[in-house]
Amino acid sequence: MLALTFKRSIASFAIVKASGGRSDVATSALSMLHLGDVPEPELPARDWVRVLPTLSGICGSDLAAIGGHASLYLDALTSYPFVPGHEVVGTLDDGSRVVIEPALGCKVRGIEPPCPRCAEGRPGLCYNVTDGPIEVGLQTGYCADTGGGWGEVLVAHPSQLHPVPDALTDEAAVLIEPFACCIHAALRGGAGKDDFVVVMGAGTIGLLTVAAVRMFTPPKRLIAVAKHPTQRELARKLGADQVIAPADVFQRVRFATGARRLDGMNRPLLLGGADVTFDCVGRADSLNDAVRFTRGGGTVIAVGMPGEERVDWAPIWQRELTVMGAYAYGSEPTRKGQSTFELALEAAPELHLEKLTGPLFGLGEYRDAIAYAMSAGRLGAVKVAFDLRGLRA
Repeated sequence: MLALTFKRSIASFAIVKASGGRSDVATSALSMLHLGDVPEPELPARDWVRVLPTLSGICGSDLAAIGGHASLYLDALTSYPFVPGHEVVGTLDDGSRVVIEPALGCKVRGIEPPCPRCAEGRPGLCYNVTDGPIEVGLQTGYCADTGGGWGEVLVAHPSQLHPVPDALTDEAAVLIEPFACCIHAALRGGAGKDDFVVVMGAGTIGLLTVAAVRMFTPPKRLIAVAKHPTQRELARKLGADQVIAPADVFQRVRFATGARRLDGMNRPLLLGGADVTFDCVGRADSLNDAVRFTRGGGTVIAVGMPGEERVDWAPIWQRELTVMGAYAYGSEPTRKGQSTFELALEAAPELHLEKLTGPLFGLGEYRDAIAYAMSAGRLGAVKVAFDLRGLRA
């Protein structure tokens, strides 16, 4: 089958990282990503099924891996070589459409009894990601045995499959996985009706977090921080009360919350500020700003995947902030045990997520696709994706 494969190479990693993750280097012959014919993944057990990807998104975590920005913490939780692609809508052999819930927890691995986290409905935190009939891997798209959405075929456990309603297009369905992540983040943040909430970043994760907060934990005021014109327009449509530029974040949050601003030697800080902040960028600048404009006793949620970023812990300590990660999805106790995938599928139709998807590229155009995705915000795009429908036409 035709697939893009990511192969571990210390030399290639060093070359790509030294380039600053430039797309031309990250997709060159010297990179870790290669297009070619590879064996179709085998079914690990009798109850597993084949999935033929239709559309597969290019995620920020994929770009971080390709560009040499991903944390090496994740290396021990990944098996190589792997076919990337965890934002997937596809078809089964009977023609039915499904989206993939990528987490490779105890149920997927056939492990009984489940670990404590899987028993809670949080397979993204599974303790047994090295066990069972498949290789180590947190998710489909980062496991050598499952395949991924950037190839013609992947294999999945039935528990990973969610039927796609007829009313939902492929272009909308490919965003269910990131939307489920953002719903999980919104529920983790738990904003109340009297809270001031800030969402930093307006790429796919930032915009979908705006939508998730507005729909599931509506606050008193929801402020989105967006860099580019298209992002600002979409943030308003998805529920932001106010959209501001990154350079204005301290001043605007100050005015919105009645906080006091103090200017130090490197960065300003607010006395007072946002009650809940979602960092959907995952870089040092955004994280260091977030812990300085979130009020004492407030909450900062890291939603965008960070690398090894340098963050000043003094404001976290002095402000007694609650800082938490929001990774993947799972069953939500506040929603009567519904999974965030179920919540995302129910909520998606009214959001018209298909408007966020595009342009689409064939696998053979992967160099252009990666380059476009790396500059998506500046180019007015949100979710760049691979379209595999032409391979089976």
